[in-house]
Amino acid sequence: MLSTQVPTETSDAGLEACCRRAEESAAELEAVGRRRRAKVLDEMAAALEQHRAEIVATADAETSLGEPRLDGELTRTCFQLRFMGALVAEGSYLEATIDHAGPTPMGARPDLRRVLKPLGPVAVFGASNFPLAFSVAGGDTASALAAGCPVVVKAHPAHPATSALCAQALVEASERAGLHEPPVGLVFGEAAGVRLVQHPAIKAIGFTGSLRGGRSLFDLARSRPDPVPFYGELGALNPLVVAPGAAERRAGEIAKGLAASFTLGVGQFCTKPGLLLAPAGPAGDALKEELAAQVSTMKAGRMLTKQVAQAFAAGSAALASHPGVKLVAEGVAPDGDEAWWGTPLVLEAEAAEVDGPVTEECFGPVLVLVRYRDLAQLSQIFKKLKPALTVSLHADLPQDRSVAELVNKAGSEMAGRVVWGGYPTGVAVSWAMHHGGPYPATTDPLHTSVGAAAIRRWLRPVCYQDFPQEMLPPELRDDPPPEHQVPRRVDGELVLP
Repeated sequence: MLSTQVPTETSDAGLEACCRRAEESAAELEAVGRRRRAKVLDEMAAALEQHRAEIVATADAETSLGEPRLDGELTRTCFQLRFMGALVAEGSYLEATIDHAGPTPMGARPDLRRVLKPLGPVAVFGASNFPLAFSVAGGDTASALAAGCPVVVKAHPAHPATSALCAQALVEASERAGLHEPPVGLVFGEAAGVRLVQHPAIKAIGFTGSLRGGRSLFDLARSRPDPVPFYGELGALNPLVVAPGAAERRAGEIAKGLAASFTLGVGQFCTKPGLLLAPAGPAGDALKEELAAQVSTMKAGRMLTKQVAQAFAAGSAALASHPGVKLVAEGVAPDGDEAWWGTPLVLEAEAAEVDGPVTEECFGPVLVLVRYRDLAQLSQIFKKLKPALTVSLHADLPQDRSVAELVNKAGSEMAGRVVWGGYPTGVAVSWAMHHGGPYPATTDPLHTSVGAAAIRRWLRPVCYQDFPQEMLPPELRDDPPPEHQVPRRVDGELVLP
């Protein structure tokens, strides 16, 4: 049985002690090597599963997300930890590269060997909408630990007891795995979060949350005497385009899938499609009618916090009052107290009025429909949109080829993931996944917070020139021990172990 006692604010002394432990843990994590770190991650997944019932029940009490959803999220969290463990054991993430000394057209080249090494302690800010998969034990923590970086997590105020339970489970697991210093620490409170970003022990920061909060911390990280990387995932509008042919043939199917997607989790997903671009004419009319029919029967859902519900109410009201915007459909309002509830809502905006709140993310179950009459107008609408995490397209080839080509080009320029024939709210943990995008979707479009490449955020390259073999990292030696054999590029050729 884990303890659920949580402080409201971590003291200066408590924060200092947490960061110092992280510094001590950094040396141990690097010293134990990749395979031991993989075992630590496996133990952490097992510990979370051991305490599954308690963690899920606590998270449900704090977030009202429902035990089935949270049970699935815990399974995903454990999968992420094991996925990162397998990745670090495999070793290709190190980008081990060897260029032997020799002549070149530019003259003699020294012996050069390059590998990625951990940055050091990392700060992670948990997300409100995923109290497990994007919080204390989430993807940022898993990828940082895999890289060899201890983590200090700033607990989200929406689920402090859940955060404490998960942190305790991870610490228990690290002890069972034989680590002397716990590689995960936890702090509470807004002031402690600010001090954490400023602490000299912290070498990088991962954040999932609002644009305003993320930008404030990003500026703080960059204004330090020693600026550090800040990887903020800040959400986006995430447009979804339906081409004329697809609307004509599959209006009902698309409407059903879209209604489920933008209301999933009461619309509280960073990948929620917030803008529907549909064709003018009969096919677009049918799609609109089918969507309205779907949404009008959907019930309101309880949102994460009173503050989130109030922000949704204010944001949807701003949308509804924007010039040229009208109501298409509204779901079934709740009985009783509505303070924490979000009711599904579809609004329609004129193409000429795609500006202001129509181009901003509204966190919650609202979708804005905009009709385009032709390819030129669709192109003009895209030029008004801000970068996003995703762009989605429903098109039937060859009829919709011109629309597909436009959206493919525009989508790949403005988003980190382009979805064909589906909905963006599912983000797979895999080798190929990229969960990111240009600002303001994220603060760094080069990196992802989901998938194998997430580990790259917590690593820096070091090149060794003319070093004796025994002084090199084992992965860079000419004959590495079996446990240190990894894929390498040697004199330009890929060499597998």
